[in-house]
Amino acid sequence: MAGHEFPEPADRKRKPLADHVPSDVRAADEARHPCDPAFRHGVVVGFDGSTSSERALAYAIGMARRSGSGLIIVHVANRLPTTVWAGCEPPVFVDVPDHRTEVLGLELACADYLAEVPWILVERGGDICHELEEVGREYSADAIVVGSTHGIVGRIFGSVAGRLAKRAQRPVVVIP
Repeated sequence: MAGHEFPEPADRKRKPLADHVPSDVRAADEARHPCDPAFRHGVVVGFDGSTSSERALAYAIGMARRSGSGLIIVHVANRLPTTVWAGCEPPVFVDVPDHRTEVLGLELACADYLAEVPWILVERGGDICHELEEVGREYSADAIVVGSTHGIVGRIFGSVAGRLAKRAQRPVVVIP
């Protein structure tokens, strides 16, 4: 009969979706700091202090100012495979100590050009493309802005901008 629902027996009731998620996954999600709601739908920009990332930052500042949104500046610390150091067979990654985020944060805090928009600095470790997209997802970013990669490393391994543009779920703006 159309429009009639048959109630499920009590022993077959569906559990809430949260009950299907393993506890270790839930714990990892809760361990991350919740994003500041003031920066939802902001502009994410990858920044490492290089000339191309400074150009990307300048563009992202203008983009955030024009749209009236916040700026999420992301610095991703590199991770190196241990095979480089220890000759291990499994692909184990080691976080390289990176004090650049503190230095970059101090430089950004003193920068006059950032007074035009609200901004935060987010530090991550891992693959740059993955982390930029992850931060974009967490903040429901309207766009991700990155500088183009110049040099032999980008030609051999592929540029961050190119890989990000292929996999991102939001617009990617590449600044030359």
